[in-house]
Amino acid sequence: MNPSTPAKPAMTSVPHDTDRISEPIHVSGPDGPWHKVREGMRLRGNAVVYTTWGEWLATAVTDPLLRPLLGRDWTRYRRTADPVVRFRFAASRMATKFTAAAALDTEAAALDLAYKIGGRPYLRGLDQIDVSLTHTDDLIAVGVSRNGRIGVDAEPATRTMSFDLMQEHVCTPAERAELQRLPDADRSAGLLRLWTFKEAYTKALGQGLRLGFSEFGLGVESPGLLGPDGTPAARGDWAFTTHQVLGRYLLSVACHDAGLDTSRDTAPRTMLDEGFVGAVTGLLAVPADDGTPRG
Repeated sequence: MNPSTPAKPAMTSVPHDTDRISEPIHVSGPDGPWHKVREGMRLRGNAVVYTTWGEWLATAVTDPLLRPLLGRDWTRYRRTADPVVRFRFAASRMATKFTAAAALDTEAAALDLAYKIGGRPYLRGLDQIDVSLTHTDDLIAVGVSRNGRIGVDAEPATRTMSFDLMQEHVCTPAERAELQRLPDADRSAGLLRLWTFKEAYTKALGQGLRLGFSEFGLGVESPGLLGPDGTPAARGDWAFTTHQVLGRYLLSVACHDAGLDTSRDTAPRTMLDEGFVGAVTGLLAVPADDGTPRG
């Protein structure tokens, strides 16, 4: 999406599901504050952080542990010729690993960041949490959740989107009608907010732009999964929220609650899946061929 004439910034916050999605946290580099990530995971099962690549520049330039921090991404980092692109890449991966490490109560360098088809990041061998990454201009944002899928998306809050040009590509018929009822001054901001919601949702699904934005609805003022005709299409297991951060970016989050009653203990060294424990216990209770308990 190419920016055009700057518009008024979008509203600073749309408090749709702030009771279900943690407030975004500004981290100023490797020093955090990471305790706020752990607090968000404890209270709501998710956390969202935002930062800038410049706040990680000193670590990318001088830290002798950069190679183990980047892990599998070290080769790509070294092969990137443009120094600005290279350092932004390093910053986004470090921010992702440090955020996930805080959520998992482990060391960032111990995590193995990998990518699914389409580029969605995940932590190899650790399915306790879901991870989402977005970046635009100098902003980096990371979302983590232990409840289910999470997606984050950000855009400059002053970006103007043409309703006439984009409505058929972004909106369902119900959303077009909702936007048309808004004053002209609010229509572009509403369309931008809807775009970031749909980006966050499709990222959470691992689909991105491969899923047509006009094929599903979220609503403009009160986001919730809707059919093209505006009728509810889910049971309320998706939550959405958006905030203006750093005074100039719109950051939107889509978070799914899978209803699995996941453990609040996500630390790799202590977490043990209760279902697995139950299966093993049941297996040990079955008598062996000679009639004695197994184990």
